[in-house]
Amino acid sequence: MTSHLHRGLSARQVQMIAIAGTIGTGLFLGTGKSLAEGGPASMLICYAIVGFIVYVTLLLLGEMATQYPVAGSFNAYATRFFSPAYGFALSWNYWFNDAVSVASDLTAAQLVLQFWDIPHSWIVSLLFWVFLVSVNAFHVKAYGELEYWLSFLKVATVVLFIIVGIIVNAGVNRTHTVIGTKNWFIPGAPFVGGFGGFARVFVTASFAYGGTESLGVTAGETKNPSRNMPRVVKFVFWRILLFYILSIALIGLNVPWNYPDLSNRSTTTSPFTIVFREAGSSVAASFMNSVILTSVLSAGNHALFAGTRVLYGLSVTEPNPQAPKIFSWTTRRGVPLASLLMTSSVSALCFGSSFVGSGTLWGWLQNIVGVSNQIAWFSIGIASWRFRNAWIAQGRSLSDMKFRASWTWPWGPPFVTFAVACLILIQGWSSVVPRFSPVDFVSFYIEIPVMTLMFVGWLVVKGRLPPSHIVEDTSTTPLSASTPLLPKPSLQAQGGTVLVDPVTVDLRNDEYEEEEDDEVDDEERDNLLKGRAGWAWRLYYWLA
Repeated sequence: MTSHLHRGLSARQVQMIAIAGTIGTGLFLGTGKSLAEGGPASMLICYAIVGFIVYVTLLLLGEMATQYPVAGSFNAYATRFFSPAYGFALSWNYWFNDAVSVASDLTAAQLVLQFWDIPHSWIVSLLFWVFLVSVNAFHVKAYGELEYWLSFLKVATVVLFIIVGIIVNAGVNRTHTVIGTKNWFIPGAPFVGGFGGFARVFVTASFAYGGTESLGVTAGETKNPSRNMPRVVKFVFWRILLFYILSIALIGLNVPWNYPDLSNRSTTTSPFTIVFREAGSSVAASFMNSVILTSVLSAGNHALFAGTRVLYGLSVTEPNPQAPKIFSWTTRRGVPLASLLMTSSVSALCFGSSFVGSGTLWGWLQNIVGVSNQIAWFSIGIASWRFRNAWIAQGRSLSDMKFRASWTWPWGPPFVTFAVACLILIQGWSSVVPRFSPVDFVSFYIEIPVMTLMFVGWLVVKGRLPPSHIVEDTSTTPLSASTPLLPKPSLQAQGGTVLVDPVTVDLRNDEYEEEEDDEVDDEERDNLLKGRAGWAWRLYYWLA
């Protein structure tokens, strides 16, 4: 057994991994729940608002992930720049989020299979689980290549859906009538459920966009991160936002919010399948449902990978690991096998659907994962805020940053922090008004007291360390040519504090230094772009 990961993911795979994490069950199935609960206008507005927040969040994460491409991503950044106690609570929360996401995706598979009336669909979920664990146990390249092609299929399907959706709306449908905006003006639309319905869509949208932030988790296994991470951050989300907004607009136009079995206790029907059915072809609807099933597999694959790496990152945090050391063990191929098995074991939750109804269970899991995604974005905002403060306080030049989202300075971090905090607070409105629903309320807010409990627990445990564990380190770390040498604070001593001091935090540690392979990769790419077929390569890099 070894204890390190391998940089085996190419830029092509990393970009598709980011797409795969967002274009999944949230878009293909979650939009049905959003439409039924909030109506077409609420869905379009909420997804646009959350999309913009996530885009800014992604830029903030990109700055840190390019400068410090380490395992654990934003969890590590929250620990390093904000608070070890908060980072501990956040990391375990995000690991649980990924583990629950696997369960959510396997439960979604049962909902998708109901289209064909397949009995005992839990058996298929079990087979999916075995397949995903096997792929992730082999090699990171196997995961990356599977994700790439499944994501490519999803992107192609979304493009096809947009084309079919426009045609269906124009009158090429079973009734041979132009739909236009009729479904926006049926009784109850365009805002269904009033403010409660509008607020509830936020958590569904957050579930759908969730996974974008996990591209930072891949930073520790990405080739040439100084070049590839900024490229991914700049381009990938615009594609996702384009797909989401167009798809959601067409769903709201073509599917009425009160469509039978769109979303209820026992089932959830994909609006994508409904639109293809309205095109007049049962074969096309079955094809779309098959693609949705592969997207469920892709989303589960992505969540399992991310959760495994988060748990690995917890176990290698130095000098105070936040998880048992066994989770840092990797195979010779760089797979953290113990972390993989622990993460995958939580997906057994999906088999509880037979007791409460697949639709109900999936809704609860969706709320939990959506709120967890929001906590992750909130934490990225805080970590970026502290990181930027530390960079300026220590006199580092902004030109030293390997990637800087200049148009988000200085408002980006506070905007993300406060905007996400507002989403977390208001989206549970429908669980309280007009009638209090204890189960829904818990699914919206359970993670807040859990995070608080883990935060306080870390402080209590660290506060009990005897004075002999606090090591004074009087070594110095050069900050820049224009600043004096400052004392390097002991990491052991930081472990028991509430907040990290931005003046003394070590900004040099873990900074990525270009390797020889990176220079070769850059040179090959530049030669291709300068050659006769340079325009073709530019198109390829933009698409792939």
